[in-house]
Amino acid sequence: METRINGRTIVVGNNIDTDQIYPGRFLAITDPKEIGSHCLCGVDEGIAASFPKGGIVVAGRNFGCGSSREHAAIALINMGVAAVVAESFARIFYRNAINLGLPLIVCKGIGEAVQSGQTLDLDIAEGTLRVEETGKVYTCEKLGDQALKILEAGGIKPLMRKRFGKKEE
Repeated sequence: METRINGRTIVVGNNIDTDQIYPGRFLAITDPKEIGSHCLCGVDEGIAASFPKGGIVVAGRNFGCGSSREHAAIALINMGVAAVVAESFARIFYRNAINLGLPLIVCKGIGEAVQSGQTLDLDIAEGTLRVEETGKVYTCEKLGDQALKILEAGGIKPLMRKRFGKKEE
């Protein structure tokens, strides 16, 4: 995992739940590319088709609330999201995403400070986010050591395989 991410952003609102991130009607889909094509369609049907690969989703408060389905994080990853920056996250969604290798960064006030289409430079190690268009820098919460280890390994499963010397199945 890169500790520095530069990407265009899409901004969504507060209380974006897992059913908006990945609606339940798509749960039977197993193809990762198709899963990604339905990401955030509960917010706007066109988001996945126009999302810039390697982009950053910015949200307000309580992103990932609702059910505990891992599909929400899986859909974001397969849509091409490099990171999600929000004012706060639902706790179970937060753990699911980190365990799957998707960086989630808490940054107070960011939901109203950034606009869709802007380019962000996110430094995960330093806990800063810079908006290229304005030069404004925001201080974010730094990730804990264990979360960083999980992300650097690409997720909890690759970390455990490495730790216990198991080969990919």
